[in-house]
This record gives sequence, C-alpha cells and structure tokens, in this order.
Amino acid sequence: MNAYSKTPLLDTIHTPDDLRKLKIEQVRQVADELRQETIDAVSVTGGHFGAGLGVVELTTAIHYVFDTPRDRLIWDVGHQAYPHKILTGRRDRIRTLRTGGGLSGFTKRSESDYDPFGAAHSSTSISAGLGMAVARDLSGGKNNVIAVIGDGAMSAGMAYEAMNNAGAMNSRLIVILNDNDMSIAPPVGAMSAYLSRLYSGKTYRTLRDAAKQINKRLPKIIANRANRVEEYSRGFMMDGGTLFEELGFYYVGPIDGHNLDHLLPVLKNVRDMETGPILVHVVTQKGKGYGPAEASADKYHAVVKFDVATGTQAKAKPNAPAYQNVFGQSLVKEAQKDDKVVAITAAMPSGTGVDIFNKAFPDRTFDVGIAEQHAVTFAAGLASEGYKPFCAIYSTFLQRGYDQIVHDVAIQNLPVRFAIDRAGLVGADGATHAGSFDNAYLGCLPNMVIMAAADEAELVHMVATQVAIDDRPSSLRYPRGEGRGIEMPEVGVPLEVGKGRMIRQGSKIALLSFGTRLAECEKAADELAAHGLSTSIADARFMKPLDTELVLKLARDHEILITIEEGSVGGFGSHVAQYLTDQGALDGGMVKFRSMVLPDVFQDHDTPAAMYGRAGLDAKGIVAKVFEALGKDVKAETVKLA
Repeated sequence: MNAYSKTPLLDTIHTPDDLRKLKIEQVRQVADELRQETIDAVSVTGGHFGAGLGVVELTTAIHYVFDTPRDRLIWDVGHQAYPHKILTGRRDRIRTLRTGGGLSGFTKRSESDYDPFGAAHSSTSISAGLGMAVARDLSGGKNNVIAVIGDGAMSAGMAYEAMNNAGAMNSRLIVILNDNDMSIAPPVGAMSAYLSRLYSGKTYRTLRDAAKQINKRLPKIIANRANRVEEYSRGFMMDGGTLFEELGFYYVGPIDGHNLDHLLPVLKNVRDMETGPILVHVVTQKGKGYGPAEASADKYHAVVKFDVATGTQAKAKPNAPAYQNVFGQSLVKEAQKDDKVVAITAAMPSGTGVDIFNKAFPDRTFDVGIAEQHAVTFAAGLASEGYKPFCAIYSTFLQRGYDQIVHDVAIQNLPVRFAIDRAGLVGADGATHAGSFDNAYLGCLPNMVIMAAADEAELVHMVATQVAIDDRPSSLRYPRGEGRGIEMPEVGVPLEVGKGRMIRQGSKIALLSFGTRLAECEKAADELAAHGLSTSIADARFMKPLDTELVLKLARDHEILITIEEGSVGGFGSHVAQYLTDQGALDGGMVKFRSMVLPDVFQDHDTPAAMYGRAGLDAKGIVAKVFEALGKDVKAETVKLA
C-alpha cells in the first residue's frame, strides 16, 4: 500500500466483496476517500458531478450491506453512479469517463455485471426493478432488488405508475428515494433516525403484523380506530410517507443520507425484511463535501474540467455562440414583440437556452420537471387558448412524449412549436442522448412543419418562422455545441415555409443538406472541384413540407444527387426518395440518387467529430460517397490528382 496515497483504504478495494470484509467502523473512511477520488477524477474528465457527490455515503452503505452484484442495484438517472463505478472494479478506468473507448457517463449493462440496467434518462428504475423482482420470484430466487431513484426523477409519472403496480403486487422490492433537493421532507434529526430504525426493525414489524391479526377479530369501529392511531403516529413523525403508504409501500424515513450510523442499520433491517415493497426515504445534499459545489446554485450538476483547490472550471476558448443560447436569445426578441409567446422545458432550462428566456420573462416560462408527456399536452392546452408555446426539449427526451405529439398536438392541428435541441450526435453523452430519430418519428405525422437550421443565423430566422406558423404544429432542430461564427442577423425574419435555398451552383454533383452538415458539404464540394467535379450545394431548410421544386430541379440538372442529414434512416432522405420515385424521376437512370444517414447502430460516446467520421457524415465521407456513385475509387482518384 502506498504510504503517501490520499486514499489508502480505497486502494485495497477492487470490488464490493473487498469492502464487505472491512469492519463497520472503517466504512466512514472509505466514504471519505471515495468522495476525494470522485472529485479528483471528475476534475480531470468533466461530467456530471453534484449528484454523485451527494450519494457517496449511500453508495458505500448499499454495497457494504447488500450482496452486489447478486443483489441487483439500479441507479435511476445513471449520472449519479460515478462513485458506484469506482467501487465496482472500474476505478482504474474512471479517468476515461465519457471519452472515446472509455467508461460511459451512465450505467451500462455491457460495461459491468454491477450495472444490471442501463439508465441515462430518468424515472425507469422502479419499473425495471419490479420486473427483476418478479423474475426472481418466478424463478424461486432470494436476492434483493434495490432501485435508487432521485435527482428529480420522482417528478415523472412513470415512477408513480411503477409504484402503483409494485404496491398492488406486493413483490419484495426496495426503493431508495434519494431526495437531494429536500423536495419532499427534511430529516427531523435523531428522533427521525431512531424511528426509522425502529419501524424498519423486525420487532416492530412482528408486533405490527400481530396487531393486524388481532384487529381482524375486533369490532370494526375499534379496529379502524387502532389502525388510524398507528397511521397518524407514523405520519406525524415521518412527514411525507403517507403518499407512499397509500401506494402500497412500507415507508421508512426520512433519514440523513450522509450519516452512516443512521444508514447502515436501516439498510440492514430493510435487507432482512421478508415482505415488500419498501421505500426508504434518504435525504442527501447534492454536491456534498466539496465547498464550491455546495455553494453553487446548480450544485455543479455537470462540469467541464476544473481546479480541485478552487473549483474554477476550465474556460473554453471564445468561439461562436452555442446554438442553445442563440435559440434562447432569439425567443426573447420574439417574445418582446408578441406577448403570446411562452416557453416550456422539462427540467432542462440551461440545456435548452430556456434559462435565458426565463430571466427576461419569468412569468411566461414553465419548467414542468422530468415530465415530457405532460410538457407536450400542457403546451397543447396553451395553444388551444391562442398562446404560442415553444416546447424546448432534447430530441432524445422528446421521444418520451411521442403519443402526446400525435394525439394531443398533431391530430388536433394545434400550433405547438417544438424546439428540438441536441439534434444529431452529441459526443460524450453517447447513444442515450443522441438526437438520431426525430426526423423519422416526426416526419410521418400529418400537419407537422419540420425545419433544421444549417447554422446559427438560420436558427434566428427559423425561430421567427415558428412564431409566424399559427395554423399547425412545427418543429425546429439544432445540434449541441457552437455555431460556425458567421455574421448574425439583428432580428429574425420568417422564411417562406417549404422553400430551400441554393448555396453553390454546379453542374455534375448535387449535395442537398438538411441541417448543420452543410459546412461539411462545402468542404466536400471544394475537394470535388479539385477533382474536376462541378458541385452544387443546396440547403433544404424544410423536410416537411418538402421543397419539391428544388428537389426535382437538382435531380434533373445533375448526374448525381446526394442527401445528407444528421439522423437515422426514415428521415429527410427517405422523404426526398419517396417524392422522386412518385414523380418517376428515378426511372430510366436520369439521376443517381444516394442518401447519407446515421448508421443503423447505437454509436458509443466519443468526440462529435470522431463520431461523425465513423458515421461517414463528414467531408471525407461525402467525397467517398460521390466517388462510389460514380463507380470510382476515391484513393485512386486522389493519387491521380497528386
């Protein structure tokens, strides 16, 4: 053991089996060292930070008390699982978090046996845990299933649907509510800890069960009163538990999630219960144990690399504005002209730029929590009363509100404006956050206008276009990250709906871009010109309604037409192909048509540039596709040129 190590005890722990060999009085030191290691690791890698710091003691206690991975441990909102990864054999790779070929920033089944269920979105743990518990019961198993839900995940309806089902089924499932914003109830000190230990202990439960049996033999009025006395005494001492008890859970808490003297005995009692389901309410502090995070309003929810001593985060070089900020600023300008404009987000105000709108118009900003289904139908209700709601949700999160988009918005033709952030590949967050499918899942819906901004200036104009579209729903997609650094318009001017634009005129090759791959199309056209291939570039702007006049002209005037988009099969290219085949434009080999889309795989995290390179959607990939369509070898042509 290294005498100079800051984490001498943690250094001896390679798996939770090693942790469980320690004496109980050593667990506190493990937790302290685990916090230090988490801080040091994330200072190097960046990533989600505050939520992980808040569950250091809870993580340590769970792995000490339960027999993981035989006992299944599910972390809801997987970004709180960095300390869990350190304790479960991945410490040597923790400084590869969110980098190409490195550890995922979330729980991932293929990464470790200690991750029985992948979670990057939220509010899924109780449903998945119940499934595992029922599978165990059907197989005659005895292991525990523990779902840790928190960091806002209890604001989603799916969690309550699962609890309702679990309460009715009576399966032995342990849910730990990590209440890290004191949103439900504060712990009430030593008395709360004592009562939680008492109520989770076998003596109390045996007495309670015996009392229930006696009550069955008492006159109904007396039995009801006795039950009520017990319920009120528990409810009085444990404010917040009544809802969970009504859903059929045995409620324990609230307890201090940073006090191992409270956590360990309660978790042991809960582990040894023979019936379920049980909910343990644990109150934690996001950012706990790191001063700068504790003092910050967002508790350092997500960070870039930072200096451990000061908490100062590395400043990015001044660059073009981020798309989300351009959206937020553009929406403010539109709202200044139109008091019907309102903004809705689902727990992502800063991620979507809605925080900028909120500063200017707090009364017209609505953060509905992690509740995308509600966000969409809430927006539909606003639209039905003449308001102009902008529903700003990441592409991958909007998938959760799809039924509502169809039934509550599209069928009723209500002018809800969807601002779809994180369109395309997103880099470090990987497949779970990549906006791959919205072109396809929205493109099949009648009444929907679908736009994609090619750059930050286009985004400004498209926000203005959405304000002007007041007779049907519309969507606008834009990527994560910075724009191109081009000159920005003072104000947005509504575009003609369904009309694209020519960027460059050529004669042989036509590149038709939908979205921000336009910059790569321009690089590809320069390279093709060096090979003597005259290349046109067009920016579609709209996928629906499609600029059919532009599409047909490109097909008729060029030998090769290629569509390029940051989305899966079934999107823009499919709509173009459908139109061309309907027009007979592909009959008789008039034009060679190709469609470039994201590959039919879930791509692992890396830098966006590396991911697009692997997807073949960069300039190099576009040039290769042109030569493939021409029946030529790009390498041979490059040698000739040299």
